[in-house]
Amino acid sequence: MSQTVSPEISPSTPPRTRTWPAGFKDRLTCPLPDFREVLSVTWHGGLRPDIGDADQIPVMRAGLPPVGPRDTAATWVGHATYVLRIGGLTVLTDPVWSRKIPGVRQRLTPPGLAWSDLPPVDAVVISHNHYDHLDAPTIRRLPRHTPMFVPANLGRWFTRRGFTDVTELDWFESASIGEVSFDFVPSHHWSRRGLRDTCRSLWGGWVLTSPHQRVYFAGDTAYGDRFKQIGDRYPGIDLALMPVGAYEPRSFMHVTHVDPAEAVQACQDVGARRMATMHWGTFVLSGEPLMAPVREAREAWTAAGRASADLWDLAIGETRVLTG
Repeated sequence: MSQTVSPEISPSTPPRTRTWPAGFKDRLTCPLPDFREVLSVTWHGGLRPDIGDADQIPVMRAGLPPVGPRDTAATWVGHATYVLRIGGLTVLTDPVWSRKIPGVRQRLTPPGLAWSDLPPVDAVVISHNHYDHLDAPTIRRLPRHTPMFVPANLGRWFTRRGFTDVTELDWFESASIGEVSFDFVPSHHWSRRGLRDTCRSLWGGWVLTSPHQRVYFAGDTAYGDRFKQIGDRYPGIDLALMPVGAYEPRSFMHVTHVDPAEAVQACQDVGARRMATMHWGTFVLSGEPLMAPVREAREAWTAAGRASADLWDLAIGETRVLTG
């Protein structure tokens, strides 16, 4: 597998030409989800009748406020999509602006930022290839020269669509644009996009580091010891973007997604001072009440003795700023 690297990427980037293994099942820490999860997503995502509290999901479409050159701003667009302005760059995490993704009902809430209000995008980070994190219609809206940072063996998906600046990374590998480094880190998850590509590409999260702040984007993950590994390697994380939704029924979803209490524990494991919630309030993927993820995250945060100001339970479209 080859990768195309912009001249702006630092020399510390791994080699331009890579040969990846046929698959990454050896990286799994739990059995792959079985048919029960598939049936659960099908039921809750398309047939579940009890979504009457969707009007309680907070939406604040206020646009992007200005940000200083030493500051980092995080704007929650919905699900796992954030607009991060860090080190002078605008970075998208797992961008999904589509009204609907395969297999589930249309989104409950609109994107927190209109596509037309986006500034030029300097980079995109992708955690893995599931449809709620890698959305082809949204990716097609980006200029083909946009730098894409993606997991190992996922680069071809982008180059086939004409993208010319695609960097594939293995866990704990790093690339950079300007003064911002992009480090791909482990998660407890898996990958599949079609019937025959289970775990052929890698999955993980991202640590973005500027001269002034460090942000951890967890992507999609269950709970496990990899969070402490990340904290040991990347001390001083200022903000962790953590998934808190899609966790019921717990009997089998625990191998795929953290619940809110586990998200808080994971935030502590990585040593992050603040946690911003995500992966709830956008798509119906599981059985918990729609408002339970953020409510339980607040309860777990308080129970852990953390300062309430350090839990960023953002409304969709809301921005918070880390000052330099």
